[in-house]
Amino acid sequence: MSTSTTASGTDPAAEATPLSLCAREPHVPADRLVAEMVPPPRFDSVRFSTYIPDPNQPSQSEAVRVLDGFATGLGGTHATGSGRRRWFSRKPERLPAGPRGVYLDGGYGVGKTHLLASLWHATPAEPALKAFGTFVELTNLVGALGFQQTVRTLSGHRLLCIDEFELDDPGDTVLVSTLLGKLVEAGVALAATSNTLPGKLGEGRFASADFLREIQGLSAHFRSLRIDGEDYRHRGLPEAPAPFSDEQVTKAAYATEGAALDDFPHLLDHLARVHPSRYGALTDGLKAVCLTDVGPVPDQSTALRLVVLADRLYDREVPVLASGLPFDQLFSEDMLNGGYRKKYFRAISRLTALARDAKALVEG
Repeated sequence: MSTSTTASGTDPAAEATPLSLCAREPHVPADRLVAEMVPPPRFDSVRFSTYIPDPNQPSQSEAVRVLDGFATGLGGTHATGSGRRRWFSRKPERLPAGPRGVYLDGGYGVGKTHLLASLWHATPAEPALKAFGTFVELTNLVGALGFQQTVRTLSGHRLLCIDEFELDDPGDTVLVSTLLGKLVEAGVALAATSNTLPGKLGEGRFASADFLREIQGLSAHFRSLRIDGEDYRHRGLPEAPAPFSDEQVTKAAYATEGAALDDFPHLLDHLARVHPSRYGALTDGLKAVCLTDVGPVPDQSTALRLVVLADRLYDREVPVLASGLPFDQLFSEDMLNGGYRKKYFRAISRLTALARDAKALVEG
């Protein structure tokens, strides 16, 4: 695709030159990985008070109640606009003596990450004593620091929050099971979100029976809380906005300071050369991502890398403007019916939300 002129016929060279994700190969030191284990920018200001339960889904209000009790059990109260008080008049529920954590299970878009980040904010400890990260970021931390150093680094924490808790291979099963066991022994409280119940982790992805002991060990650390509901990002809205033309996307990229402009197939190739632990740094400073020629993702390895990038863009509230196919056509039927289907549905949900955010770049 030629980018010598914009849709308006102007010379792009006279405008700001867009950035490119494909031109970035960030290096991320290990200490940055530790320092960034906090709720992402999208969840900086969320609190239990800003979570709006669906009145038709009582499990959502119940989850807030239980998490309120969990925070209270760690020594905290919650701030409100009129002072500090407990959110519920009855005594908050404390966790049973057995499990050392809570596990929020539910479909994508029911507010699990909102609640997990709210718990992090409500826990009365300095940020350096609380850790928040995705399952992928936790395994990346172990890869960067080594297992023993990760145990030492996190053992002094009061709380570890793990978002999108997924077990993608046997090695991760053993690694995370052992790590969490060490942290529980050290007195660290745990909280996690996932689309899969703890006892079903790994199901449909590998021979989970071979790792039943490790999976059951993980499950024993958590009390499960089911959160029912529909994806709040799409309530009453169309499934995916129609893509724009190459010309519109290119024009918007040149007109938007801090925007990146990339061809989608080339971006997928580039992601294979950058470790997923660096995808957050890959998006540093971006105000928008503009993609041309979006098409079906060719294979599962590529698809899983795209899922991680979609998570980082969503966390950072970076709008995504695209031409080609709509995002709900990225993944094949085989992928959407396979073991990683919940990850792919989450990616579609989040990219669709970011595509709606990006419409203002063209229509504004």
